[in-house]
Amino acid sequence: MQHGPAVRRRKLGEELRALRDRSGLTSGEAARIVGWHQSKISRIETGRSGVKPEDVRMLLDAYGGVGESHRALLEALSASAAGPGADTGRGRQWWHDYRGLLPQEYRDFISLEAGARSARTVELSVVPGLLQTAAYARAVTRAALGGLPEPKVDALVDVRLARQSVLRADPPLELSAVLDEAVLRRQIGGPGVMAQQLRHLVAVAELPQVRLQVLPFSVGGHLGLTGPFVIFSFPNIADLDVVVLDHLTSSLYLERKEDLEAYSAAFRTIQAHALPPHDSSELISAIADDA
Repeated sequence: MQHGPAVRRRKLGEELRALRDRSGLTSGEAARIVGWHQSKISRIETGRSGVKPEDVRMLLDAYGGVGESHRALLEALSASAAGPGADTGRGRQWWHDYRGLLPQEYRDFISLEAGARSARTVELSVVPGLLQTAAYARAVTRAALGGLPEPKVDALVDVRLARQSVLRADPPLELSAVLDEAVLRRQIGGPGVMAQQLRHLVAVAELPQVRLQVLPFSVGGHLGLTGPFVIFSFPNIADLDVVVLDHLTSSLYLERKEDLEAYSAAFRTIQAHALPPHDSSELISAIADDA
């Protein structure tokens, strides 16, 4: 089981090691150029230690021949790989202010989401967090975390809504979501909350960066029945892609090529069996009218 930053530290280390090998430098020679001990280079390249963006710049200067876009990506990757709350030299991310409330795995998930180019998700029971209204998010939080004090519920709803800023970023996160029809018919928060949520889905589906589809009950059994999942993809480095599986008390991050291929194929199959976006919006609207 891997946390998001651990996955990215290892990927960053692999990239830096490949660039060092291409430059013809040994780890000892690279360490002497930047004024470090060789063990620091080793820890960075094996993903055992994080590295600040300014240190990445020093290494890239030493290795040479790295394009500006590639440099920018590696520096951004080092900032996110350091983990929530780390001093990366790039300032605090908004979710750092919730460190006392959010478990590390949720903060890791948010940092992955914030750095991704695209997300593909299959949901079986609830509307994805990026598409939830405040009232629906509140109802889901109360149901999932019964007995939580209202101030904490308010804070968790604020976090859920703040996450949605990735859909308005420049460039925005490209979101492809397939929702089982059960998501639309489960009365979370009551008829009024559900009707508002469903109409919100129809409105968000109009965004060019969002592709929303419904998997109707008529499909019967399907690959998604094994559980919901999210596939995050990142710019320029395909090997950074990661699958996230949520469990009751933890999240599992899958990064092996075989896992990524299996879940990507599963998503394509599920998507092919789902209604087209326009038909999906019509079904959502019809259910909203009946709510």
